[in-house]
Amino acid sequence: MKKQTIGFIGQGWVGKHIADNFAKRGFETVRYAKEPAYEQNRAAVSACSIVFIAVPTPTTSRGFDNSILQSVIGVVGTGNIAVIKSTVLPGTTDKLQKKHPDIIILHAPEFLRETSVMNDVAHPNRNILGIPSKKLDNPRWRRAAKKVMGVLPYAPYRVICSAPEAELTKYAGNNFLYMKVVFMNMLYDLAQTYGARWDVLAKNMVADPRIGASHMEPVHQHDHMGKRRGRGAGGHCFIKDFAAFRELYEEVLPKDKETIALLKAFEAKNNKLLRDSKKDLDLLAGVYGKHVKVTP
Repeated sequence: MKKQTIGFIGQGWVGKHIADNFAKRGFETVRYAKEPAYEQNRAAVSACSIVFIAVPTPTTSRGFDNSILQSVIGVVGTGNIAVIKSTVLPGTTDKLQKKHPDIIILHAPEFLRETSVMNDVAHPNRNILGIPSKKLDNPRWRRAAKKVMGVLPYAPYRVICSAPEAELTKYAGNNFLYMKVVFMNMLYDLAQTYGARWDVLAKNMVADPRIGASHMEPVHQHDHMGKRRGRGAGGHCFIKDFAAFRELYEEVLPKDKETIALLKAFEAKNNKLLRDSKKDLDLLAGVYGKHVKVTP
């Protein structure tokens, strides 16, 4: 039996791997992106009943930017389903749904790791689908969410929730791990002071099931000479997502001075770790500008 055709907008790192997985599982795929190989597929994607959108939503020195997402979501045809995979600030899906009432908009955060992307796409541990807040109990939107859930690869944890809950889940995970990396770097420096072996200390902590084994290595990137030196929470997600989260917190909870100071302190410490170890300086500059300096 022929499987349905699924549309994809955006063929960057996330969009390409997701589309490739659908194709591998026997779905017909239509891809629309700025690259010459896909730019002619706008009308074909518009006709797809389900369209996954994975386009850049960067955080820059001017703040969070979802302008690309806003410019392409209108490609989805009337009555069809748009599934946003891009990382977006809480409230974004609700706003887009209000602006585009003729389509069904859902948010499905992605949890892909750069080191194991194909396995993560094929074998997700979570499938989370967010429905716009005012549509959470709407039968049409819930049927659409179940339809999308039905075409995703199987995950042991599956939930249909509100869009803000789905959006915050993505930021919660990335920023918790960001702070975990910063803390491990702080603890590493303290361990060095006392001559404590980090591998022993780390194993002692990992044996505590509440802590977990991920993001425990404070020095994990190699330079051109093969020497381990990179420190801090880097990569394409951690830096931008923490900056966006801190800016959001300042905007919506401006009276919570203690939390804002805490977030800024984590941010300043991590940026110093990255700068001092010359790790991901291009990504750091992309978020904060060429003269990176964040002070608590």
